[in-house]
Amino acid sequence: MLEYFIICLFALLASGLTFFSGFGLGTILLPVFALFFPLDISIALVAIVHFLNNLFKLSLIGRKADKKVVLKFGIPAIIAAFAGAYLLTILSETEALTSYNLAGKTFFITPLKLIIALLLFVFALFDIVPKLMKLNFDPKYLPLGGVLSGFFGGLSGHQGALRTAFLIRAGLSKEVFIGTGIMISVFIDISRLTVYAEDILKIRSEIDYSLLIAATLSAFVGAAVGNRILKKITIETLHRAVGIMLLLFSVLLAAGIV
Repeated sequence: MLEYFIICLFALLASGLTFFSGFGLGTILLPVFALFFPLDISIALVAIVHFLNNLFKLSLIGRKADKKVVLKFGIPAIIAAFAGAYLLTILSETEALTSYNLAGKTFFITPLKLIIALLLFVFALFDIVPKLMKLNFDPKYLPLGGVLSGFFGGLSGHQGALRTAFLIRAGLSKEVFIGTGIMISVFIDISRLTVYAEDILKIRSEIDYSLLIAATLSAFVGAAVGNRILKKITIETLHRAVGIMLLLFSVLLAAGIV
């Protein structure tokens, strides 16, 4: 029962917290699942929970999504993600700049993670520094944002943070920003689950389906709470919340922790 309590608690809290940022659910849940299950099973379970939770969030606020932004940003992102993933297979042997041990684990600092961390750090400043908060991207740059988000996301797996960093500057209202990000995320989840499907089928007999259902329902509760809170916050508060999440994520990424 301990594993049920811990996993469901983190699923609820992470889903509520990441409802606004548009990224981070998988990053938070994977190490929690990995405490109790082998890594391959953990990755499969998190991918399923992530997808189902996004579908639930889509039912809550998906109608607010800007379809033009989804097409202009999402399609280039998905295509570029495959290019990034392909390049990853070529660069998989790239050596880390350095490594260190913490709490019995070894963390590696790579050039790629440092580059993306710096990019996210700069974007975070745009959501925290008052003068920079007034700046938005021209809509004509959305396809470029999609390409960069998808490419680096496919290369590093951190597409959600990059997607949020671009969309939050696109001049969207808070509901449209979140709905648009969720819709794009669903498309990306579908594309990656088609890749994971074969591996998931191989381990289907080892999956704890009752735990999977419990974690998913907990994530639904977190998303529902986040949706209620959304009605009470301003776009400025949302910008600051996203900025803080990006800042924290960039530090963890640069340190090789995520």
